[in-house]
Amino acid sequence: MGDHALLILLSVASLSLLPGAMPLQPSQAWSLFKLRQLLGDPPVLGTWRNYTDFCYGGDYKTASAFVECYEDSVTQLHIMGEPGARPLPTTFSIDAFFTTLSRLPDLKVLTLTNLGLWGPLPGGKISRLQKLEIVNVSSNYLYGELPRGLSQLGSLQTLVADHNMLGGKLPGWLKDMPLLAVLSLRNNTLQGTLPESLKDMPSLRSLVLASNNLSGNLPELSNLQVIDMANNALGPKFPRLGRKVASVVLAGNKFSDGLPADMLASCYLLERLDVSGNRFVGPFPAALLSLPSMEYLSIAGNRFTGRLSGNASCGENLRFVDLSSNLLTGSLPGCLLAAPGKTVLFSANCLSTGDDSQSQHPSPFCRNQALAVGIVPEQGRKKSGAKAGVVAVIVLVGALVVSAAVVFVVRKARLPKARPARRLVEHASSAYPSNLLADARYISQTVKLGALGIPAYRSFSLVELEAATDNFQVSSLMGQDAHGQMYRGRLSNGTPVTIRSLKVNKSQSFTRHIEMISKLRHRHLVSALGHCFQYNLDDSTVTHLYLVFEYVHNGNLRGRISRKRNGRPEAVVGPKNIDRHWCGQGHSVPAWRDHTRPVCE
Repeated sequence: MGDHALLILLSVASLSLLPGAMPLQPSQAWSLFKLRQLLGDPPVLGTWRNYTDFCYGGDYKTASAFVECYEDSVTQLHIMGEPGARPLPTTFSIDAFFTTLSRLPDLKVLTLTNLGLWGPLPGGKISRLQKLEIVNVSSNYLYGELPRGLSQLGSLQTLVADHNMLGGKLPGWLKDMPLLAVLSLRNNTLQGTLPESLKDMPSLRSLVLASNNLSGNLPELSNLQVIDMANNALGPKFPRLGRKVASVVLAGNKFSDGLPADMLASCYLLERLDVSGNRFVGPFPAALLSLPSMEYLSIAGNRFTGRLSGNASCGENLRFVDLSSNLLTGSLPGCLLAAPGKTVLFSANCLSTGDDSQSQHPSPFCRNQALAVGIVPEQGRKKSGAKAGVVAVIVLVGALVVSAAVVFVVRKARLPKARPARRLVEHASSAYPSNLLADARYISQTVKLGALGIPAYRSFSLVELEAATDNFQVSSLMGQDAHGQMYRGRLSNGTPVTIRSLKVNKSQSFTRHIEMISKLRHRHLVSALGHCFQYNLDDSTVTHLYLVFEYVHNGNLRGRISRKRNGRPEAVVGPKNIDRHWCGQGHSVPAWRDHTRPVCE
């Protein structure tokens, strides 16, 4: 049936309307049927007939498809397909679809979900719908960046485009949308950092960007009431929030600083806080349990420390608490278990509880893990006025430890039995400089090498290496193999380094290799600067080993040896017979400090 014949039928059908009823404009009725055609006549629009009265006949309306009118013009259009809809055929044109939509000039609310729409959003066509206030195009196959044409929708208050393939960076021109209050782009492919201009959007109240590829620190979000940034690579700093915030979900990111206790304690309207699956360290603010509006609290899978008290208070609305897989000690607050209807999870800590169903680590485990990430336990902290005394005590204890180690070595040397192999105590943090190599003579040798211009070998924290490589970004990657990756980085003091990341199996022995490369030191050779272990907090096993080497430019040793000058190979000065150092998959020739960096060959 042609478009002209369709208009005639629609005009005839309108004559049968009740007196006083104002029929829908024929051109807009034609546009609705054209939209059905462009969507491939989906089952959800099966009730749309040629005689349908969209404005005043309610028989065609279903929960998944309906139209609302004001007088003779469409103001709302809702079409919701079945979940999991496949993309429309290749003959589908998103430009033609939005061109047809633009013929509904009074449209204020638009819902198009699970319809298989695909293609980039046409900003020019969308900008014609000047009265749009609410748009929901979730669960389709839209891709490309958000079009600049959206900024011309001065009345738009809500934009929801979850579960698509929208990419690029979140644009800074969003600040040009004065009434935008809700922006939800969950489960897309957005990347990069968030624009600082978000703080210049006074109307924005809800920002949902979970499950994208966003990174970096969050801008100030003091105007927001709902924040959902879960499953990105954001961090390490916790964002600045306003007192009216009601929900904060930051699970599955890379936040590694502590929680700002003072700021959160003033968030009296906060109902939901989820920071699980991050790298938060430091004391857990127990005051969060007593916030008056708090209903859901999850800090699982971090490295929070602190001693909980059984007498701590809880808010009346608290219904769900997950403290699992942290480094908490003490007793679980009685208020978490007293009232029925609460879900409380607290396994894999060091709490003193009588609940065998949620197993706990022994107390030394949490202390050792806190030391491994550079967290000073609370009971070891002193007031600022006593800092000098603390430093003096640390120096004295360090001297006693070294002295005891020397005496131990001398006594062992006098015994007739064989001397045991040197053991490298495996710390993952440089916050405690006494790495305590069991051999005091090796400590003195390392100091002497440092005096000769060769950097001393030490252990690094994972936080240091993440900062050196910008959280191990792809741009820092030099190469990879089946065993791990090689990254280029720069330490906080400006020293360029090469970092070898290796996966470690439970059955794999690595102590001897670390000890060997730590001893392979010469002023003409690239030196190993240190190592870092990444632990599994559940069973305290090592999952990754990071080896840190000097980084020196100008190629590798083979290229340097083969370089010719005046037709003859250039001479290389250095020891003739030097053992190879361990480099993961196999061995590699040690590189000259003046010419190269370590390269696995």
